[in-house]
Amino acid sequence: MEKQLTGTLVLAVFTAVLGSLQYGYSLGVINAPQKVIVGHYARSLGFHVHLGNVSTGPPEQQEPSSMLTMYWALSVAMFPVGGILSSFLVGFVADCRGRVKGMLVLNVLAVVASLLMGLAKMGNPHIMVISGRALMGFYCGLSSGLVPMYIGEIAPVKYRGALGTLHQLAIVTGILISQVLGLDFLLGNGDMWHVLLGLSGVFALLQSILLPMCPESPRYLYIKLDKKDEACKSLKRFKGEYDTSRDIAEMQAEKEEAMKEAHVSIWRLVHSPVYRQQLLVALMMHLSQQFSGINAIFYYSTDIFQTAGVAQPVYATIGVGVVNTVFTLVSVVLVDRAGRRTLMLVGLAGMCLCAVGMTVGLVYLTKYSWMSYLSMTATFLFVCFFEIGPGPIPWFIVAELFSQGPRPAAIALAGCCNWTSNFIIGMFFPYVEKICGAYVFIIFVVLLFGFTLYTRLRVPETQGKTFEEISLLFQRGRPVTSHPVVEAELQQLQGTTEA
Repeated sequence: MEKQLTGTLVLAVFTAVLGSLQYGYSLGVINAPQKVIVGHYARSLGFHVHLGNVSTGPPEQQEPSSMLTMYWALSVAMFPVGGILSSFLVGFVADCRGRVKGMLVLNVLAVVASLLMGLAKMGNPHIMVISGRALMGFYCGLSSGLVPMYIGEIAPVKYRGALGTLHQLAIVTGILISQVLGLDFLLGNGDMWHVLLGLSGVFALLQSILLPMCPESPRYLYIKLDKKDEACKSLKRFKGEYDTSRDIAEMQAEKEEAMKEAHVSIWRLVHSPVYRQQLLVALMMHLSQQFSGINAIFYYSTDIFQTAGVAQPVYATIGVGVVNTVFTLVSVVLVDRAGRRTLMLVGLAGMCLCAVGMTVGLVYLTKYSWMSYLSMTATFLFVCFFEIGPGPIPWFIVAELFSQGPRPAAIALAGCCNWTSNFIIGMFFPYVEKICGAYVFIIFVVLLFGFTLYTRLRVPETQGKTFEEISLLFQRGRPVTSHPVVEAELQQLQGTTEA
């Protein structure tokens, strides 16, 4: 019997999720030092700044507050723009360079982006920060596809959910690190804010040191490159000395199935009726993650808490990061026990109720002072429910829904959907907030209700099932776990595999 968890497997997963840690750091680092960065933008553009407020106008016939709002929105939103552009390249990089070498090459982008932001005070800060954020987003768009793909392919079935959830755990840990370092007395001040933005390159350098020690994905070696001996060596490095024939037979069956059809490009994946249900589920899972409203809290949590009347909103934002991390750990424990579908339903439904509570608290804040506590409580619970299911599960379930052939294209499409949604929230939420005011989260209430209903009706349970068994669920045209014919065939297939 092979070992389920080995030192090599732990090292490989830890090294891979360093890219996720960098993604989370980049996601959250822009929040805390907002006023300081905007102040430097104003000075570089020739505005007079007094206590963080612009007092005189620029040479152009444009209000300074409007121009600074635009530059700040671009500083936030160019990060997902880079991710949108690069998400289409995930499949190409994964198949051309492999999972490990692909992640290694990408770190060059992360280091260059960090240097641009770290040296921002030496040039035009708004240009260098926006450029660095765009390039870092380009890196993260590729990394956020390669990391779940690699982990999903090397993880034992028994621990696939828990190890897949570590991608999200690393993201929220990165967010928390950036929030703590962004405190005014640490790096979130006028002297050190550029260092805060540039520190993300540290994670890329550490990952570059460790990646050469990590084996390549056995599935990639055998199915894509037809290197059976190297795949067997990789399997033994991950699982210890054991008989690899069963794993090789499973990959051989998957390879034969993939050879029956032409290469599954993004265009073919979109137009193929064979994968339509899986693709729709994958895209809806990522839409539910981003349009839940969680990034509105990540990007603008300081402003939200300030509106709610919190005296020290930055510390409340860090509290959100702590809760975020703790409940992602809860998800790591539960995901292979309660199941993916159950946790998604609990998370989405809970977030919907919390969004109602946040709205009520903000609407009646001026009338009842204690409503600030309702807003804060609802915000913290909102984050808790997000990390139970909608946060971590969409990242790795796409790799479970598709076999080796269409998997890179599917992850690329899902990543593009995720990053595009991220961009829309980051770019337009501050404007929508100005229009809707305290009622802004009503939009997310409606969306969350729709996502909960869709998950209940259409999303299958993938817990404990092989890629072939999951594919069978969709081939029967009924992606639900209670279908008796499907369950009978799955049991028969499982019995044949064990025999």
